[in-house]
Amino acid sequence: MAKLYFRYAAMNAGKSTALLQAAYNYEERGMTVALFTAAHDERSGRGVIGSRLGLTRAAATFGPETRFERAALPAQLACLLIDEAQFLTSEQVVQLHRMAHVEGLPVLCYGLRGDFRGEAFPGSAKLLTIADELEEMKTICACGRKASMNMRIDAEGRRVLHGEQVLIGGNDRYRAVCPSCYYAGDGVDIHQAPGLFG
Repeated sequence: MAKLYFRYAAMNAGKSTALLQAAYNYEERGMTVALFTAAHDERSGRGVIGSRLGLTRAAATFGPETRFERAALPAQLACLLIDEAQFLTSEQVVQLHRMAHVEGLPVLCYGLRGDFRGEAFPGSAKLLTIADELEEMKTICACGRKASMNMRIDAEGRRVLHGEQVLIGGNDRYRAVCPSCYYAGDGVDIHQAPGLFG
């Protein structure tokens, strides 16, 4: 039976790398996959999934208007892989769940659980609610503890407490941190928080 999977983590846990490895595993066995990433995430280029290891792969893009059940997907599709799944809408998550159960198509979603304020993204909240299998991917904070939160920082290295939920960026704007370092960074220079560095 096909399922909807959600593999989530803080930033820099290797989610995109794991997605690219999953795609490779299917294709190595002669199976066809389709890859999607968020249209507004252009860190590696528009329509490109990129990992911190330097791996890249072209992908179709999705935005709020994308309807996956009507997308031009390849025939004999073995798996649908979604990067940056936190940017899915709740309705899109339902579409993907339906595709898994009605069409028998495994759907693997990779994304963040929460934003820099500790709030869930709409797509992540729905995935955490209806995905058939959840897997937390692990990464570590600079202090050595498990990082489960995302901290946004400004150009001076100070934690940002307010702002738009979506601001695309990498290590220049965000740090994956443990809860202790997350709260230690409240309004202070992150270089002074335990374990954090610039």
